[in-house]
Amino acid sequence: MKILLIEDERAIAEVIKQGLEEAHYVVEVAYDGATGLNLALVGTYSLLILDVMLPRQDGWSVCQALRARRDTTPILMLTARDAVQDRVRGLEMGADDYLPKPFDFDELLARVRALLRRDRVHKTRVIRIADLEIDTGVRRVTRAGQEVSLTPREYTLLEALAASEGQVLTREAIQERVWMDEESYSNTVDVYIGMLRKKIDSGHEERLIHTVHGLGYTLRGPESEEIP
Repeated sequence: MKILLIEDERAIAEVIKQGLEEAHYVVEVAYDGATGLNLALVGTYSLLILDVMLPRQDGWSVCQALRARRDTTPILMLTARDAVQDRVRGLEMGADDYLPKPFDFDELLARVRALLRRDRVHKTRVIRIADLEIDTGVRRVTRAGQEVSLTPREYTLLEALAASEGQVLTREAIQERVWMDEESYSNTVDVYIGMLRKKIDSGHEERLIHTVHGLGYTLRGPESEEIP
């Protein structure tokens, strides 16, 4: 598997490259955002490791540019340890995971392996619930045959709910495990659920997204028993 590492600190880049190569990955390195984006657009990679603070073009805009072109290559962003907004911004723009600096290489390797495993599953997986269809390979959502346009965070929330069909996801689980953003405001999940309902359930007789009062949210087909 080939990994593109976009990191301007050469000492850090060398440590990551050497460690990943010892784990039997092929690694290509770019030392600025513009070069990295160029490589990502013309090459084929299984994963991108992307630093936020880069010369010529920052990591956020690289991530945004790739997602705008419907590039679904998993992206692991490297952020400053205390920069919560860096993490939030990266996830909003379509990053799949983040790792604060400084980090232990073993943790980086574990994140890389987890993202690659998840991507292999997603590329062959279509989730269907009633007339809702989620193609996880290309992050395409349709309901009753009509395509639904979602932001990266809305899509991540919908996929998590659909993957746990009929099960309740608490607000805390969504913030911490789905968005990896345990420090956002407590009503953030409620706001996104509201926006998602408008796009998924509005105009349809059967509701798929349900509130389980005092617990959280669930997505289920109409054939299941109604949740009070």
